[in-house]
Amino acid sequence: MRLKELGERRVISRIRRAFSEPRTDILIGIGDDAALVKAPRSLLLTTDILVEDEDFRRAVYPPRLLGRKALNVNLSDIAAMGGRPLHALVGMAMPGDLEEIWLRKFMAGFRSAAREAKVALVGGDLSQADQIMISVTVTGEAKSPVTRSGARAGDRIFVSGTLGDAAQGFRLLEEGGLQEKGRGVRPLIRAFLDPVPQLELGALIARRKLASAMIDISDGLSVDLAHICEESGVGAEVEASRVPISSALRRFSKDPLALALNGGEDFELLFTVRPAKLATVRKLSSRFKLTMIGRVTAGKKIFLVGSDKKKEPLRAGGFEHFR
Repeated sequence: MRLKELGERRVISRIRRAFSEPRTDILIGIGDDAALVKAPRSLLLTTDILVEDEDFRRAVYPPRLLGRKALNVNLSDIAAMGGRPLHALVGMAMPGDLEEIWLRKFMAGFRSAAREAKVALVGGDLSQADQIMISVTVTGEAKSPVTRSGARAGDRIFVSGTLGDAAQGFRLLEEGGLQEKGRGVRPLIRAFLDPVPQLELGALIARRKLASAMIDISDGLSVDLAHICEESGVGAEVEASRVPISSALRRFSKDPLALALNGGEDFELLFTVRPAKLATVRKLSSRFKLTMIGRVTAGKKIFLVGSDKKKEPLRAGGFEHFR
């Protein structure tokens, strides 16, 4: 059945039934003009938009995984502030001839990600459009939020996970012929289609006050490091040999370092650490994959340092809307 045959009220009713678990912090949920929730005095608020053919292709992206990603990219922002997510709202514009099964699979993915993060969907809106547009807003709380503006000269720069996998996964999907490439592509495809927000790590870093500045890597290391440097009024040096690159990326990419620096969609954490706290952060490596890739400098320029110690400017080469 297509959405235009169901009508808006029945679509909302089905979404409401799928997210009907009771919670003590939700006083009024889906069904009224606005939700009413119990919340801490200070709230984290973040929102993200996914537009068909700009951020995803319907023919390539399974709707269930798109539902997960629609929420998880917002949860990654909460993780970057060291917060705990609370509630979500989702606004969607869709073609009237879209099959209902697509929406059901999308919402099943959204629900699975919400349950993993203990997030409640409390409302949203629906509209009709020629292409799919998804807007998700998430609230959260953070007792000691970590911003982008606290980095100082002498701090060390860390990243979680490996970088560039998602960008290569996207390239492989665009090229097709995945069966011919074998099972080795699966980690790369999964990194793009189903990113994992680093909520546990972000909260731990904030709780222990280990980071002087933090951001999630959504647009690419080169772009997001530039955001920290700009907000903090500092520069940076990144050692090319230290940038964490997976064996799968080295196998399938002709220039894995370029993708690790500029690919984007990693949704790992990039953070800076005072020298006095380095030993504590290194101890976390038994639980999380953390890599020190460079240091913060007093100037305002960002350099990539090669194995020969030669420096070259690290220009922001990742994703940027309208460019």
